[in-house]
Amino acid sequence: MQNNFKEIARALREYDGEEVRIMEVCGTHTAAISENGIPSMLSPKIKLISGPGCPVCVTVTAVIDKLIELSLTENTVVLTFGDLIRVKGTFKSLADAKAEGAHVKMVYSPLESLELAKANPSINYVFAAIGFETTTPVYATVLDEAIKRNIHNLRLLTSLKTMPEVIRWVVNSGNDIDGFIAPGHVAAITGADIFAKLSKELSIPFVVSGFKGKQLLLTIYAIVSMKGTAGFRNLYKEVVSDEGNLKAQELVSKFFTLSDASWRGMGKIPGSGMILKDEYREYDAGSIGLDEDHMPKGCSCAEVLVGKLKPNECPLFGKVCTPDNAHGACMVSTEGSCYNYFVSGRK
Repeated sequence: MQNNFKEIARALREYDGEEVRIMEVCGTHTAAISENGIPSMLSPKIKLISGPGCPVCVTVTAVIDKLIELSLTENTVVLTFGDLIRVKGTFKSLADAKAEGAHVKMVYSPLESLELAKANPSINYVFAAIGFETTTPVYATVLDEAIKRNIHNLRLLTSLKTMPEVIRWVVNSGNDIDGFIAPGHVAAITGADIFAKLSKELSIPFVVSGFKGKQLLLTIYAIVSMKGTAGFRNLYKEVVSDEGNLKAQELVSKFFTLSDASWRGMGKIPGSGMILKDEYREYDAGSIGLDEDHMPKGCSCAEVLVGKLKPNECPLFGKVCTPDNAHGACMVSTEGSCYNYFVSGRK
C-alpha cells in the first residue's frame, strides 16, 4: 500500500460509498489523529470515533474518592501522574484535596515510588496504578523490585483495564461501528493475535496501527477497503508481533489476575480488569469494590466514550468545560477525546 500512497490519500478524500464509522480505542491514536489533521483529509462519509482508550477518562469516581481518602490518612502520601490529579471524584479532585492539605505528590514514573519509599521508610506511599495492558507490566516491575529490595511501605491502588473485553462490550451494546483501529501500544504487549481473533468473532475489520499520520491514513484505507468483513491487518509490524511481549506477559501473570472492572459511563464489564493476586494482596491499598461512579451534572463523557456523541455535542463542551476548567475526565487528559477536539478545533 505504501507505494501507492498518493492514490490512497485521494481515494480517502473522494470516497463516496456507504458511510464508514471507524473507532480508535487508544487515547494516543486520538491525539495523533487530531495533531495530524487526519479528519480534514477524509471524505465526510468516513467518520472517526473516539472510544474508551484513555485510562484516566474511564476511571470511575470511586477510585478518585479512595485516593483522596488515603491522602488524608496520617503518614500516607498518594503518588500519581499529572492527568489523574485533576480528575474530579464525587466532590473534588486530588488537586483540590492537595490544596486543602492532603498528602499528594505528582511523579513522572512509577519507578520513582521505589526510591521515595526506600528513602522514607516511616512514610506509607500509595501509587495510583491506572492504565491498560501497556502500563500493567510497569506496575508489575514496581512490585517485583519492591519485594527484591524488601520495601514494605509501598502499595498500589489499582484501576487496570484490558482492551478486548471493552471492545466486545462496545460492539454488543449496539454501537454502530464498521471497523477498529487497534491500539498499537497495547498490541505491542498483548500481541496482534488477540485482535485478529476479535475480528473473526465480531465480523468487523481490525487494523493494528502506528501513530504517524501516514500510518493512520493507510490504516483507515485498509479498514474502509475491508468494510463488512472480518479482515485483519497488522500495519505496525516494526513494533507489534503476533505473540507480543512474552516477558512482559509473564511478569504480569506473576502478580495480577483477571477480574471484573467498572468503567466510567459503562458500568461493570466482566473480565475487563486486572487485580493483584491473593498472595500479593499486602501490596494492595484497597482496590476491590471501587465501583461507584458519579458523573458531573450535564457531563456527556459516558456517551462520548462509546461513540454515541461527538465531544462537541456535549452541552458543556467549550462553555463551562474546557481544559483549564475540566468538568469531565475526557477534557482533562491529553489523550481524552474532548481535550483533543477542543485544542484542535475538530467538528
